[in-house]
Amino acid sequence: MDPIFSKQFWSQSEAKDVGYFQKLILLSLVISGIISILRFADWWFREEHLGNLALFVILSVTLWYGMLRLIIIWINYLGIKKPEFKEAPKGLSVAIFTTSSPGEPLSMFEKTLEACSKITYPHTTYLLDDTQDYRFREVAEKYGAVWLELVGLPGAKAGKINAALQQTKEEFILVLDPDHVPFPNFLDQTLGFFSDSEVGFVQVSQGYYNQYRSFTAQAAAEQTYTFYGPTQMGMHGYNCTVAIGANCTFRRKALESIGGHGIGLAEDLVTSIRIHAEGWKSIYHPVIVARGLVPEDFGSFCKQQLKWARGVHEVLFDEVPRLFGKLSFWQKLSYFTIGTYYLEGLVSLIYLLIPFLFFWMDLLPAKMYFVEFLEFGFPVLFFSTVIYFYVQQWLCFPKDESGLHWRGMVMKFACWPVYLMGFLLSLVNKKIPYIPTAKQSVRGKISPFAKPLLIQVVIYLITVVYLIYTRKYNLNELELIETAEITYGMMAFATIPFLMALMGLYAVWESSRLNPESPWQKIPKSS
Repeated sequence: MDPIFSKQFWSQSEAKDVGYFQKLILLSLVISGIISILRFADWWFREEHLGNLALFVILSVTLWYGMLRLIIIWINYLGIKKPEFKEAPKGLSVAIFTTSSPGEPLSMFEKTLEACSKITYPHTTYLLDDTQDYRFREVAEKYGAVWLELVGLPGAKAGKINAALQQTKEEFILVLDPDHVPFPNFLDQTLGFFSDSEVGFVQVSQGYYNQYRSFTAQAAAEQTYTFYGPTQMGMHGYNCTVAIGANCTFRRKALESIGGHGIGLAEDLVTSIRIHAEGWKSIYHPVIVARGLVPEDFGSFCKQQLKWARGVHEVLFDEVPRLFGKLSFWQKLSYFTIGTYYLEGLVSLIYLLIPFLFFWMDLLPAKMYFVEFLEFGFPVLFFSTVIYFYVQQWLCFPKDESGLHWRGMVMKFACWPVYLMGFLLSLVNKKIPYIPTAKQSVRGKISPFAKPLLIQVVIYLITVVYLIYTRKYNLNELELIETAEITYGMMAFATIPFLMALMGLYAVWESSRLNPESPWQKIPKSS
């Protein structure tokens, strides 16, 4: 049976409550993990480990950048908190904004606007339309929504939202992406939190209904599960929840205090940092009360990631320095951590190059025994894995979301060229257009984003042949023995990303053969 036909799949689900005993165990795991990192650091920074000085510095900065991020993630988990639910008061004026753009499928709006009409809390739904297609107006009116034609405005989605703010008066605004199908009780789960007059926005989780369509879709969904569970719950505990582009309910006064919804490739992040800078509180309610779409094909996923990578760096370089003094300590740390996430592209490139610099140029950044590296590095990996699985008890839909999330890891690695491109474009301040993520799979030629993976695979295979030839014909028995450990250790480090690249190329191949569908047509009528 297709999972999306399950009644449970289309019912509200939420993260479990946070207990004192569970947090105590988490604290002990985090302390143990930090001790393992300190032990690893004590071993790493030994004089006898120094190889090529420049490469050792580069490798160390790269490695300990990752370790620092890991510690910050663990500390964020320690702040895990679930807000005390509050019933939605009667009589609030509420608007739902959803936008339409040229090229988006009309049938998708049929499903979304129909679902909006079934939301039980009194509200007005607005379709912010720039398609210049009369059928969108007909669909809006069919389901009782107000159609606003907003054509040619700068700022893409955010521009339309700001224009709609000028034409409406509702006190609270739910921004809903058109590919998300809300449940009838959506607003009942958010409006009660606004009884605190200092709350600027309430964000809920995102769930998906098309992740079963492909390897890419499953990977894209897996990358979000922990974020929308324990990560955002931890950020909520430190009052640094970030608004996401969908499923976020704003107080109008909060948006007006920052001059309207933020504009940019990461407009949601721009909006949340500005609202926090104005002193508003944020709420993260870990509940799934809508389900939407993730990209189904490799090319669409990479385009989305490029847009996010470029947009997040805009926030890091522009918004964080400008608003730094108005943010709390945890908000500063949070936005800086988010802003540097896509440095993963540069980090991955450095890790990829290290083995090949050794094989082809005999450059060695560090002189370490591989067995010792495993001895001191394995505890860090062990506690990282244990903590990762432990916090999954706070996922929003554990039945579907628990696991190793290996596809998400594969796709994260496969996108290292995309992340790197986003970072480099930011350094030269090169703008890219705001392109809505494809709502259906795009079948066709092999994505150009696959080329770096192909090059990586070819270089690896050439290197393997070169090593076999060299060790068989150019080295004597003593040299073979003396170089065995370092050679096979480096080969292990080169082989792991090689296998990841192969799996990434599988996603590329699958995407080229994927038949486009309209997944919203499969949603049960009762949903």
